Amino acid sequence: QVHLVESGGGLVQPGGSLRLSCAASGFTPDYYTVAWFRQAPGKEREGVSCMRGNDGSTYYPDSVKGRFTLSRDSAKNTVYLQMNSLKPEDTAVYYCATKRSLSCTFSGNYYNYWGQGTQVTVSS
Repeated sequence: QVHLVESGGGLVQPGGSLRLSCAASGFTPDYYTVAWFRQAPGKEREGVSCMRGNDGSTYYPDSVKGRFTLSRDSAKNTVYLQMNSLKPEDTAVYYCATKRSLSCTFSGNYYNYWGQGTQVTVSS
């Protein structure tokens, strides 16, 4: 059974940093793609990072490129989203998601498994 658990959210001031974690179990990462999405109240879900399991290639949309970094610790089966230079518009619930294929996409409809989400609030 695939299981994803996010942690690391919280309140941070503009310009600050947070690191989100996604602890995964129940699948072999080499055959899966892992992504982070976010959803703010009244807004559509947005993909903010994606990693292919076989080679660790990462992808980001322009909205977060240069500020967010996705990494993984294979020994812990955990993926990390380092978020720097945070802005108030980054405020949202952040979700980790995975699918059994090696193509990165920011369309959430293709992802089969989701975590419960963690709240990130950027405010002074």
